[in-house]
Amino acid sequence: MNKDNQEAQSAQNIEHIRHSLAHLLATATLEIFPDTLLTIGPAVDDGFYYDMDFQKPLVESDLKSIEEKMGDILKQWSKLPDGERGFRHKEVSVDEARALFANNHYKLELIEDIAKKGEAITLYTCGHSIDTSAQPTHPKNHIPEFTDLCRGGHVEDLSEIDPKSFKLTRIAGAYWRGDEKNKMLTRVYGIAFGSKDELQAYITQQEEAKKRDHRKLGRELKLFTISDLVGSGLPLFQPKGTVLRKALEDYLWELHEPRGYSRVWTPHLAKADLYMTSGHGMHYLADMFSVHGGTSKEDFYVKPMNCPHHMQLFADNQFSYRDMPVRYFEPATVYRDEKTGQLGGLTRVRSITQDDGHLFCRVSQLHEEASSIVDIIKTFYGTMGMLDGYKVRLSLRGDDKENYLGSDAVWETAENALTEVCKSKDLPYFEGKGEAAFYGPKLDFMFKDAIGREHQLATVQCDFNLPERFDLSFVNEKGEKERPVVIHRAISGSLERFLGVMIEHFAGAFPLWMSPVQTKVVPIGERQFEYAQEVQQQLRAKGIRSEVDLSGDSLGKKIRNAKTEKIPYVLVLGDKEVETKTVTIESRTGNEGAVSVEDFLVRLKSEIDGREL
Repeated sequence: MNKDNQEAQSAQNIEHIRHSLAHLLATATLEIFPDTLLTIGPAVDDGFYYDMDFQKPLVESDLKSIEEKMGDILKQWSKLPDGERGFRHKEVSVDEARALFANNHYKLELIEDIAKKGEAITLYTCGHSIDTSAQPTHPKNHIPEFTDLCRGGHVEDLSEIDPKSFKLTRIAGAYWRGDEKNKMLTRVYGIAFGSKDELQAYITQQEEAKKRDHRKLGRELKLFTISDLVGSGLPLFQPKGTVLRKALEDYLWELHEPRGYSRVWTPHLAKADLYMTSGHGMHYLADMFSVHGGTSKEDFYVKPMNCPHHMQLFADNQFSYRDMPVRYFEPATVYRDEKTGQLGGLTRVRSITQDDGHLFCRVSQLHEEASSIVDIIKTFYGTMGMLDGYKVRLSLRGDDKENYLGSDAVWETAENALTEVCKSKDLPYFEGKGEAAFYGPKLDFMFKDAIGREHQLATVQCDFNLPERFDLSFVNEKGEKERPVVIHRAISGSLERFLGVMIEHFAGAFPLWMSPVQTKVVPIGERQFEYAQEVQQQLRAKGIRSEVDLSGDSLGKKIRNAKTEKIPYVLVLGDKEVETKTVTIESRTGNEGAVSVEDFLVRLKSEIDGREL
């Protein structure tokens, strides 16, 4: 079995374990709260949950007793004879299913939906026997039996589940079937992994994640503000956060300019006609903000993406094949009406600043242009220390070709080009058949942060759709009009989300080149104030972002404050430093002794220019 197949098999196994544990959770809950009505309980990315209707409110302290009961039942089920330690499958008629779940209107609703679709109704039972004539009962000193309406996907033998590999974590409210018009149910969450060690590693990771939470650090470091008066999902960047943003924008432009990109600017509003032509109006209208002019009385939309605007820039030129490729770069803010309940910090917002870029090229140029973008991505994420363990999904067209725009020949050329890029750049890629956008194949890059969490960030997408919809063309060697291919690419994805990831990745202790404040000058007392201001002026004259602490606090407190602010270098000044015209360096790793200001500036310049971590 090759590596990809092994990973797929492992992922399926853990999904089956998590799904089986959802059944176990339901069984244990019924043992303790027999009047509970069950609804649905799937596996999720890190575990499982079950939505239930309790007769009295469940509280967090109840989770311990349910979890203990799960462990007891799992031991009983694991000791059953061969053939009974797994889940037994049975297909039943609609009437049989209705009889079994006669007292549960949630299950009856699901049964009716399955029947309308003409699908088979299947039951899965775990425990010591199968009996579909009545709901399971749970007398004392009796091995619990549980039957549920289910489509399957379980472990073959419940003894495969490590009793120390799962944990119930929390409860939350959840509307039945996700509809706020329906009753609010209680959702019980659990986490589950293949072993006790994996579970503990995940718990440790989550504890570290809490310390690194960008919302917490954003407040403490005064990077950004969320204002109720401004609105949810519309973060305001404080001066320090703005410096951080600009450092990233400048670096991104530094990577693009030598590769032939041109900066452009487009407005935040456009007429509906633009988005109807692009097709976004038909697919994204519900997620777009509309604007009505108070004076003009004209209707506009706030742009949800930059692509249609860039199509207009290209269209207003008479390009020939000699001009191709044409490359536009614009770090522009777009707006999408995300659901209020899904918004959070910087990682889910309504104002989204994309480091957007669009390349217009010939099909024959796809390989070279995509390779250039991959070089930028690898350089950028190498600088961030995120290249270890990254993955790339090569998203290809599915078999239902009628659902994709463009000829077979163009798709074949584009897919081959991206495949060759993956191979020539030695990318750790895997194929995702059927994962392509309807307008073309793409590469999606997944990077891990400092504590091992994976984030999908950069993307490279081929697009045959927009050039067609906007009737874009250039003149080829034969004097004929030729349709370009568009490559959409985003290196950081969106600056807001990327900054949220970076705050947590670096735990707020940014590399020198990114740090909002790079040095803090700390005089011991008033006798050193004048020299402290001289040092700060020298630093600022060389472009170093520096602050000076002229407060009356003790030296220890000044240094602690600077370290709490996660400033890379604290420069301590006493009488000796004033006399010798030096600074004593307190870095993140400890006291480094005294150096001249000139030598320290050389060091800073080298560290900044090299973008050292």
